[in-house]
Amino acid sequence: MKYVKHEMGSYNLHVIKTDHFKTVNMRIMFKRKTKKEEINYRNFLSLILLESTKNYPTKREIEIKCEQLYALSCRNEAFISGNYSIISFDSTFLNEKYTEKGLFKNIFEFLFDIILNPNIVDGKFDYNSFENVKKSLINNIESIADIPDYYSEDKILEIVGKGTPIGLKNEGYLESIDEVTESNLYEYYKSVIKSDNIDIFIIGDIDDEYIKKIVSQTIPINTLKKPTGSHYIEHEKIRKRAQVIHEQSEYKQSQLLLCYKLDKLTDFEKQYVMPFYNYILGGAGDSKLFQTVREKNSLCYGIGSRHIVIANLLVIKAGIDASNYKKAVSLIRKEVKNMEKGLFDESDVEKAKSVLLNTYEELEDSPANVISVYMLHEYLNKDLLDKRAKNVEKVTKQMIVDLAKKIHLDTIYFLEGKHS
Repeated sequence: MKYVKHEMGSYNLHVIKTDHFKTVNMRIMFKRKTKKEEINYRNFLSLILLESTKNYPTKREIEIKCEQLYALSCRNEAFISGNYSIISFDSTFLNEKYTEKGLFKNIFEFLFDIILNPNIVDGKFDYNSFENVKKSLINNIESIADIPDYYSEDKILEIVGKGTPIGLKNEGYLESIDEVTESNLYEYYKSVIKSDNIDIFIIGDIDDEYIKKIVSQTIPINTLKKPTGSHYIEHEKIRKRAQVIHEQSEYKQSQLLLCYKLDKLTDFEKQYVMPFYNYILGGAGDSKLFQTVREKNSLCYGIGSRHIVIANLLVIKAGIDASNYKKAVSLIRKEVKNMEKGLFDESDVEKAKSVLLNTYEELEDSPANVISVYMLHEYLNKDLLDKRAKNVEKVTKQMIVDLAKKIHLDTIYFLEGKHS
């Protein structure tokens, strides 16, 4: 696998050459500093650009063109990555080695036509496309609010991350959705094209210089962009005593979440030691939390922990009956304390190591995952796969115990079901 990064001034082109796949995958990333008032706009843009273009004014015409280009597939997403907000356009297409010469050029022209030639009528986005996207976004926001699992995690991050990007909702905000109009969305779109940092990742059995030439001919953007800063969010305040937030709900099942802040982890701890800690504590079916809270005491329907790398947080989540609240909290806190005391075995460390190494190997089987590896290398300074495998081997039980002392409980959030 050969990787080359071209700094083109107005964008960066990342080419990953490999003969493992017959397809070519491309991911185009637009990023800028995260702001709450822009989240709805970015969600609108991620969808509306695939609704229609000037040359393909209906979604059906876009679909037909994709079929003509050997079943080209396009996906889109807007998401928050710590201090930065990203709009991502992903596409997968056959290598022209197996189809016809010139396919790359035709596909790139079509894809950049979608992004750079939107369906603008009288200085604003097409009304029908806009309304379709608006309905979709409203449905998405409302559906997340109706699912206790999603709602509760949104809520605890909003509480813990107040005043920071951690507390912002990736899906957007219903109360301000009407502030976005066809006209001001177009003005925001122009600002994105002009000001956002742009990265283009391409992977496949491709010639680096050939791809560079086609892309440079296809993208008319020439605004110079400044390098960006860190995506990671560091915590200014560590609580000495956790806050407890109790909320009533209409749901039958209660949701219990404990959020821990990670204080001043080294890069090595973030990348390598923390995955071990999380796996042993609550990241597997036989984790300490699962064995104690679910198996031995039957206090929950399910329990697990999640390391939110970009936010330096650990979230433990359990679905419980309301009557089990106090005992569940007590047992969870005890297991976290046990990690600090080193009350786990070397066999737990070896099992976590084996799982992580297998995960790294599996990443190489998917072009989208390989792109993500290089994207995280670029944005979060994460190591590439060959270095990851070597560093995983260095992690020891003592490293995990030392890291456990840097984990501090910030908030206990309990969404209590009425009929639990």
